[in-house]
Order: sequence, then C-alpha cells, then structure tokens
Amino acid sequence: MSEAATESGNGRSDDGRSAIERLLGVFTDVKMGEGSSALLLTLNVFLLLTSYYIIKPVRDALIIAMPNGPEYKSYMGGAIAVALLFAVPAYVAFAKKLPRNRLVVGATLFFVSHILVFAVGIRLPGSEAWLPLAFYLWVGIFNMMVVAQFWAFANDIYNEEQGKRLFALVGIGASAGAAVGGALAKWLPIRPAASLEGGCNAVTKQVGYLTTTQLLILSAVLLSLCALLSQIVHARETRAKSVATQGKQEDAGATGDGAALEKAIAGAKAAERRGDGEQVKAQQDGAFAMVYKYRYLTLLAAFSLLFTLVNTNGEYMVGKLVKGFVFDAVGQCEFPNETVKKAFISGMFTSWYGDFYFYVNIAGVVLQSFAVSRLVKWGGLRLTFFVLPVIALFGAVAVLIFPLLSVLRPSKIAENSTDYSVNNTVRQMLWLPTTRSMKYQAKQAVDTFFVRMGDVGSALLVFTMASVLSISDIRIFAATNAVLVVVWLVLAARILNEQKVLKKMRDSGEWPDDDPEPAKG
Repeated sequence: MSEAATESGNGRSDDGRSAIERLLGVFTDVKMGEGSSALLLTLNVFLLLTSYYIIKPVRDALIIAMPNGPEYKSYMGGAIAVALLFAVPAYVAFAKKLPRNRLVVGATLFFVSHILVFAVGIRLPGSEAWLPLAFYLWVGIFNMMVVAQFWAFANDIYNEEQGKRLFALVGIGASAGAAVGGALAKWLPIRPAASLEGGCNAVTKQVGYLTTTQLLILSAVLLSLCALLSQIVHARETRAKSVATQGKQEDAGATGDGAALEKAIAGAKAAERRGDGEQVKAQQDGAFAMVYKYRYLTLLAAFSLLFTLVNTNGEYMVGKLVKGFVFDAVGQCEFPNETVKKAFISGMFTSWYGDFYFYVNIAGVVLQSFAVSRLVKWGGLRLTFFVLPVIALFGAVAVLIFPLLSVLRPSKIAENSTDYSVNNTVRQMLWLPTTRSMKYQAKQAVDTFFVRMGDVGSALLVFTMASVLSISDIRIFAATNAVLVVVWLVLAARILNEQKVLKKMRDSGEWPDDDPEPAKG
C-alpha cells in the first residue's frame, strides 16, 4: 500500500504518526503516540496562564487602590516570601501522602475554591480595607504553587529525552496563555469608555463586559478546566504505561521469569524511594553551604537577589505613578454615588494593568522566539548577560530625568519582557559550567531563597524611604535603582571572569564534575 493510501486510510504517515503529531512536528519533534498528551498539556498550561493573567491585574488594581497601596504592594512581596516558608512544606507533606492525580487535581480545585471565596468577599461592605492584602498574598502563593506544580506534573509525565523535545511545545502554550490572559484583562472589565480629557461624561459612558467578581469567576472556571485536563492526561499516561508494563510481564512470563521481574520492579521502586530521600536530605543539608563555599555560586546568588530587587523597586514606581494617574482623573469629576466612583477606579486600574501585562507578554514571546537565540549565537553570554541591566539602567535614568508614567511604562515593558525572555535564558546558561551537585542543590537555593530575598530587600527599602524617611519623589527611587544597576553591571563582569577561571579548572581536570573543588579563597 502506498504512503498516500496509508494516510487516507487511517490518518497516519509511514512512520506511524497521526495527523496531529505531524502538525505539532512543525514546532518540535513529536513521535508516535506523544501527540495527544503533548497537546493536552499545552492546552492545560495555556488555560493556567490565562487564568493567572486575568487574576494578576485584578490583584494589582485592588491593592494599588488602597491608601498607601504602592507601599503595601512592595511590602507584600516580603510577606509572600515568609508565607512560602510555611506553604511549601505543607504542600510537600500532602505530596508524600497522595497519588499524583489526586494531588494535582485536589490542589488545583483547592485554589479554585479560594478564588470563588474572594469573588464573594469582594462584594462585602468594608472589604476594601483588608481583602486586597489577603488576595495579593494568596495570588503570590497561588502563582508559585500551581505553576510549579504543573511543571512538576509534566516532568513526571515525560522522561528526560521526551522533555527536551516536548517542553518547547508546552512552553508555547504558556507564553500564549500569558498573552491571552493579559488581553482578556484589558478588554473584558467594565471600564470608562475614554479618558477624562474630553470631559466628565466619560465617567458614565462605559465599555466592557465583566465586573471584578465576574472576572474572578471566569478565572476559576478556566482553572477548573486545568484540573480536568490534568486528570485526563494522568488517565491516558497511566493506561499507556499499564499496557506497556503488562506487555513486559507477559514477555517475562513466557520465559518463566515473571516472579523475578516482579521482584526486580519492587526492588527498583524501593531503591528509588531511598535514593529520593537521600537526595532531598543532601539538598537540604548542603545547598546553602555550597552557595557560600564557592565564589562563583556566591556571585550567582548575589546576582539573583540584585536583579529581583531592581525589578521589584521598578514595580513600586509603576504602582505609585499609576495611582497618581487614576486618582488625578477621579478628582476631575463628581460622581453620582460612591458605587459608580469605585467602579470607575476599579475599571481603570484593572484595564491599565491588563494592557501593561499584555504588551509585556507579547514582547516576551517575540524576544524569546526571534531574538534570544540570535543574541546568544552572535554575542554569547558575554553580550547577552548585559542586555537586561543596560535596559534597566536606561529606564532608571529616563525616569530620573522625566518622572512620568508615559516614560516609565514603556521602559518597564521593555525591562520585564527582557527579563522573562533574555534574562531567563541567561540565568540557565550561567549554570552550564557548574557540577551536577551544584545544579541539583545550589541552584534550587538560588532560584527560590535568594530571588525571594530580593523581594524582601525591596520591601525594606520602600519601607525605609517611603514610611520612615517620608520620601515620595519618584526620582529618588529611580536614582536608587540606577545605582543598583551599576552594581549589577560590575557583578555581571565579575561573574563572567569567575566563569573563565571555573572553565579552565574543569578543562584541566582540577575540578572533577561529581566532586566540586576548590574551596573559595
């Protein structure tokens, strides 16, 4: 039978791939039998990120509208870091007791129930005094837990070889979901039809479709679909592995080795459990000690803390100027009642942040798709490492000279989109010359603890400058960021120099891959 006949008869090519798998092959190498689960996982993360980026502008709008909202927003970054110290161990405790599907589906629906509680709570009288703080804290935990859970689930579904091929496809779903979520948060909220430049009649002329409560319900529905998709993927993969295992057992039974096979499988699982426990203990005991012992790792930790500090300071400046922009508009008009006024404020904030995240995510997708690989190819790490700090420095200097939202907004879009694309790639590349134990132990400490300490540092800085010293001039914060970025540039140069030393020692055999030496001098 010809190839054409084969495809017309059962929809599969001569290599056994379905039409869906051949179509997905445009993006990455998809083998026979992988298409459906890969597509379901891609749709899953698409809906997850869409849900999150509907919630995120609502979160920012609620807290910025509070008295001293920008300051509270900065402080909550530190509160999230502390809350995660309790939330992560609690999640791990449940993970040890529950099977994969019950853990993932249960945790997702657990967060869905919270969204619905907040959707109701936002309508309660006086909730604006406390709910924005609780919601901001909750979203920070939700983001870390649910997104990390998805990638852990995907890692559990695929082996290393499959992950290298298929995560590129799943990543497209994540990027697209973030962009779509931002777009929905921009266009769906009920908001003023126009700015107040033409007069106060814009207050009563509104466009859009959903209230804040309805936006949260939409996000909860999308997240519920994620739970359903996770269960479907789990069922498919479990069934496929069961069939494969049954086939192996039948083969073993045919040769009289069924009991031996069963014993070997049980022994392998027990060894895996012991190995996992030993690895976790080693990670807990050695991660921070390793970071402090080796100069290169110490520099990477400082870099992670510093770029997070700069970025979070920038977010505070955005909140400060956005609040001024919105309340300047509010002050121009008289509102028929307080309900209309609150709706106007909420709509403007949510729409502004939805628009902001939409452009950040679109720019991030474009940079990741077309710029990152070329930057790395043409200039290597020596060029790529300096892209984000240079952009951040130009942005800080621009705001220092022109402290306007129209100046800060495009600079933060450029900075955040570069962070999500170029800087994220750089952060992974910096670990390539390190040893295996560094990758699996020290990297976890750097990517979690030290990044969150950057948020804590920003909270302390804002508290000191805004609350203790009563500094309200945004130019002072921009100048502080400019100084921090200069330190960042110096630190980047030191990291690259230290990396040269590390590579030379590895090439000469002075630093074995599985036994990191030498100690920091």
